[in-house]
Amino acid sequence: MTSLEIRLKRELAELDEQGLRRILRPPAGIDLSSNNYLCLAGHPRLRQAMAEAAALEGCGSTGSRLLRGERESFGRLERRFAVFKRTERALYFSSGYLANVAVLSTLPVAGDVIFSDALNHASLIDGIRLSRARRRIFSHCDVNGLARALREDMAGQKFVVTESMFSMDGDQAPLVQYAELCEQTGAALIVDEAHAVGIYGRRGSGLLEESGADAFACQLISINTAGKALGVSGAFVAGPDWAIEYLVQKARPFIFSTAAPVPVAAALETSLTLIEQEPWRRSLLRERARYLRQLLRMEGDSAIVPIVIGENRLAVEVAEGCEQEGFDVRAIRPPSVPAGTARLRVAVNIGVSEKMLERFALVLSAAVKGPKCSAASL
Repeated sequence: MTSLEIRLKRELAELDEQGLRRILRPPAGIDLSSNNYLCLAGHPRLRQAMAEAAALEGCGSTGSRLLRGERESFGRLERRFAVFKRTERALYFSSGYLANVAVLSTLPVAGDVIFSDALNHASLIDGIRLSRARRRIFSHCDVNGLARALREDMAGQKFVVTESMFSMDGDQAPLVQYAELCEQTGAALIVDEAHAVGIYGRRGSGLLEESGADAFACQLISINTAGKALGVSGAFVAGPDWAIEYLVQKARPFIFSTAAPVPVAAALETSLTLIEQEPWRRSLLRERARYLRQLLRMEGDSAIVPIVIGENRLAVEVAEGCEQEGFDVRAIRPPSVPAGTARLRVAVNIGVSEKMLERFALVLSAAVKGPKCSAASL
């Protein structure tokens, strides 16, 4: 064996010892693990829109948007999304990961400082690492700690980075307080709305809308994933015209990436139309999430329901117990969550009925008792 093979096999063996080896597995059973919150991913109108666009314009975009990959459908979609988010402009990326890396590796520069929530998503962390700005981590959703850090640090431009709905715990950032702090200190506020866009707010544009944080005069940029509640793929960066234009000119993940397949734009336009025309979807989602949380003696109405087990192998065993009873739930382990907090990340969608949720609560309780573990959430 080569030295590289020896090293990598040793590391794979360590993953096995720690209960951290992942397995690629297709969907099976009742969906309680995907981010298809509003059940739009398989909606017939989205399928039709994508198929018709593919028949008209083909599949591949053939190049980056600054070459031959640009289409009027992308521009039209971005203008519509900017109206949806009540911003001057929006820019579409082919994944949320690319969008977060683009924003955070491009806008902050050497001499700036980025204040990042301790539980931010890996894509935000990687974008911050690629930036030449200095970074400071503040405790999860700690308004007072962030306020102190902003006052103490006399760096150049300041950036506050947070998710609005945190992807592993289902809790919300104090966006209004953050917006107030940014307004007072001149910091820019960057918010990842991946698990909130399409669900929260009167129009469904996200927690910035629902909280009222988008009304503040601070410099605000949001990243809005389109592969979750919106049911398609990619992500929109929304904000002031000057920020979006700068990304077009300077963001390497935009400049050097092949544009998304053209039919995606047609599907996303249809998705935005459905979110506008069918507000019952997001109301029903919050009702179903609240119902499951009540069954599990948990508060709130977030569709992300963390069942914290603790030990990696026990989390896998509990997930397997639920899967054997027909529920597709997955064990989430480090580094996706902090060490010692392995869990089932249950994600509610509107296709799961109350009877299904009642049965799942019983199955989950039995699965938790099976390996003699004590789930913190039950």
